[in-house]
Amino acid sequence: MTDPTESIARNTGFALATHAATAAFTAVLTIFLARYLGPEEFGVFALAVGIGAVLVLPGDAGISTAAARFIAERRGNNQAVARVLRDASRLRLVSSGTVCVALVLAAGALADAYDEPDLAWTLRGIALAIFGQNLMQLYGSGFTALGRVSLAFRTSLLKSAVELAATLGLVLAGAGAAGAAFGRSAGFLAGGLLGMAVMWSLVGRAQPAADGGEGEMSEVGLRRIAGYAGALLVIEGAFVLFEQIDVLLIGALLSATAAGLFQAPLRLVTFLHYPAYALAAGVAPRVARHEVQGPALDPFAGALRGLVLFQAAIIAPLVVWADPIVELVLGPDYAESAEVLRALAPYVFLAGIGPLVSMAVNYLGEARRRLPIAIVAVVVNAAIDVVLIPEIGIVAGAIGTNVAYAIYVPAHLWICRSLIDLPLRPLLVSCGRALVAAAVMAGVLALFGTKDVSVPALLIGGLLGVAVYVGVLLLTRELSAAELRTLWASGRARVLASRT
Repeated sequence: MTDPTESIARNTGFALATHAATAAFTAVLTIFLARYLGPEEFGVFALAVGIGAVLVLPGDAGISTAAARFIAERRGNNQAVARVLRDASRLRLVSSGTVCVALVLAAGALADAYDEPDLAWTLRGIALAIFGQNLMQLYGSGFTALGRVSLAFRTSLLKSAVELAATLGLVLAGAGAAGAAFGRSAGFLAGGLLGMAVMWSLVGRAQPAADGGEGEMSEVGLRRIAGYAGALLVIEGAFVLFEQIDVLLIGALLSATAAGLFQAPLRLVTFLHYPAYALAAGVAPRVARHEVQGPALDPFAGALRGLVLFQAAIIAPLVVWADPIVELVLGPDYAESAEVLRALAPYVFLAGIGPLVSMAVNYLGEARRRLPIAIVAVVVNAAIDVVLIPEIGIVAGAIGTNVAYAIYVPAHLWICRSLIDLPLRPLLVSCGRALVAAAVMAGVLALFGTKDVSVPALLIGGLLGVAVYVGVLLLTRELSAAELRTLWASGRARVLASRT
């Protein structure tokens, strides 16, 4: 059997490559669409994407995550995995198809409700994207659960390339926000179909059970997947809702333009969480209660510490250099977005930890314990938005998101502590040291200015800030010289291996 640590490292590497490629393509698209469409039309696209993100959840119905849990428990038994996938695929066609048809039919009414005529066809494009995204979710989660993240990398790369090409072509041809939506759908459909083909070639066709009880096993499989998926649907639905509730309420209470000014920086910081999702993809499946192996506590605790140190380093430039970052990336029309980017710093830190702890609870089979946390988070987020958006504008959305995550992430950490005896004190100590280092780093960055900072100054200041950040971690003994040498050697080895 392959050593679990090596397997985790390999899967984390491919997951990071997946997110890095996605980030590169998405960054190009976001900057292009924000600049080419302008705040108003980009706001229409942002509203459609926000509505679609909410509807992805009932389309998925929790099936992808539920299937991943059962697949992870059956790694190495291809026939058992194939039966799980067969039953999950049947459920997927019903749930996702129903949601997509409903959105196509309701697109006109939703456009009238927002008083945005262009929203109708944009939503119809997003409906097709939802179906493709649901396919990618099911088979991508299956690859992760099987420890074959390299296969998910291929499907994601195809999705991103097709989305970029289709979106650029349609928008430059004059299709506007609707063109961006149909370009998005082309990418997700391509990735979903490739994922389906690769998965079935990997595990083979599901065969009847050896005892001939395939009908009974299929029924039990459907019930178990649907039962666990039901809890996940409510939980993940609440999670996505409190991620999208800000842009939806800003669009309803202010305007589509205001929604675009908020959504643009929010999409930028999403890229900063890709390393966290990559690490979660490599580590979280190993926490599952495998029929042979128990939960892997040490890699999980180590991954949490690494995420704390990484995310803390990110928040300093967001706080100090929000204005020049927005000016450089989004352009002068989005000057108001700088305050949103700065206010999102707590969210950036907490959301980097969130994927690992929430996925770990899912793989441990205790997703139902997440339900009250998710509901409280979305209610708190929505309440803050409704009260503050009319008073202080789009920054209120960032405040609501920060408070919601301040509830969501610590609560999941506490669940992990109770399930696998996770020690929290060392993690809190690491967090305190990392935030001290980030504060010192912020002071260094401020020496280069906070408003009109040139690109060379951003690069030099950023490198110096990172060096100071690492230096403070060494002084506080959060990092050791031996750990740095190990990280350097590991990174160098991987670069050399990729060239051979």
